[in-house]
Amino acid sequence: MEDAIDAFVFKGVAERLTLGITRILENMPGVVDVRFAERDPAEKRSLLSWEQKNTCILPEDLRDFYLTTDGFTLTWSVKLDDECVPLGCMLINSVGRLCPLLQPVSVFSLPNAPSLADLDWEESGSESGLEPAQSAPHFDARSRIYELDSCGGNGKVCLVYKNCTPGVVAQQSEIWFLDRSLCWHFLTATFTAYYRLMITHLGLPEWQYAYTPYGPSPQAKQWASLYQPLIFCCEVSQTDSAGDVFLNKLDPTKAFKGKAKAPPPKKKQSTQCSSGGTAKGQGNIGRHSGTKR
Repeated sequence: MEDAIDAFVFKGVAERLTLGITRILENMPGVVDVRFAERDPAEKRSLLSWEQKNTCILPEDLRDFYLTTDGFTLTWSVKLDDECVPLGCMLINSVGRLCPLLQPVSVFSLPNAPSLADLDWEESGSESGLEPAQSAPHFDARSRIYELDSCGGNGKVCLVYKNCTPGVVAQQSEIWFLDRSLCWHFLTATFTAYYRLMITHLGLPEWQYAYTPYGPSPQAKQWASLYQPLIFCCEVSQTDSAGDVFLNKLDPTKAFKGKAKAPPPKKKQSTQCSSGGTAKGQGNIGRHSGTKR
């Protein structure tokens, strides 16, 4: 009896936590094996320990999330040719795996060894085209970056504290996406907004690239058009209205159109010469026939 009550309570908590996305996925055509990993809430002392260790204060919404569940994992697959293919994945790392993106330099590393901090360079706001509030994070001590989701190797979603000072507790945080070319892209200002964004995109592959100038891969666009037709059409229309800077607009009718050759100018004397030639030819024929006679 107690097990049934616990299962019922967990089902209600999972329903509120996932915003009912599990039922939506189960009713989609071709979707199978929807799995939500049950996790216990994180302890308050583990949150305090993380804040003291990293000299950062967790945002209030993320703290409440960890006090509800220590991390989040929801996966689903599709059935193709009698085979289950893993497709969607929604992941939030636990407190224990909320690790810094930049690991401390090892004592045994070379003094001149390259690091991510070498990628930083000074840029003015006018050159980068970003507002001061959305300036990109830095890989050096000016920013403290922690990994929320590894995105299956397609990038990293990070909790970022900017404008940090060594020894001073950082409080303001944002959610950014680091793509595979190590370029930063702003996602949301709060964890709650990012969480809803992740649920809305169903955890489809490369959905974070919809907020980059170049967008997801063609294969990811096909999955999005199949399971996210409304959002996919809206994103396509937004990119069309903004102007497809990264697309080559080529008109095949103009690019592969052959040049029309101008007809050669007609010479007036050519007709006279041809008529004269025919007359001479007839005269010669007459002469030859006369000799034969």
